[in-house]
Amino acid sequence: MIHDVIEARYLGGYRLEVRFDNGRTGVVDFSDRIKRGGVYSRLSDVEFFKSVQINHELGVLSWAGGIDVAPETLYNEATGEPLPAWMSEAVQLG
Repeated sequence: MIHDVIEARYLGGYRLEVRFDNGRTGVVDFSDRIKRGGVYSRLSDVEFFKSVQINHELGVLSWAGGIDVAPETLYNEATGEPLPAWMSEAVQLG
């Protein structure tokens, strides 16, 4: 089951506390994503990073310019719960 993000709180640096629709919360550190570059390199500007919004229609964290993070990935990182089976299989195939 995919749980939507319903709240996000900036904690400092590149960390956000996120809350999901099932009440679970956890902290996600975006430092590694930023270091990988690509679309996430824009998040290295802390003021831009802090402008995070929740797209309630999709249940994702998002930033201007079409940057977002899938809720299942955030849930895995924030709670330590495994990725959904369909994602794990896709990772193994890739």
